[in-house]
Amino acid sequence: MNDNRSAPSPASRAGAAVVGFLVGGAGGFFATEAFAAFCHFVLGVTLDVEDTPALLAVFAGLPPLLAVVGAFVGVRVAVRENRGRR
Repeated sequence: MNDNRSAPSPASRAGAAVVGFLVGGAGGFFATEAFAAFCHFVLGVTLDVEDTPALLAVFAGLPPLLAVVGAFVGVRVAVRENRGRR
């Protein structure tokens, strides 16, 4: 079987990675803020991240982690869409 599919250009991969990075990071910030708002308004507990190192690590680490995951997913989607066109 002859498969003449080409990979997307580096520019389109970089663009997809940047968009995925920004969307993933924004999703991470939204997730942490939504969790804090839920705890404050529904549970009646205001989170204090200064006194809880584990909670501080989660709140500081989730947005960058989701940003990297978003960049990876963005590149994967760009490659998959390019293969579907040929």
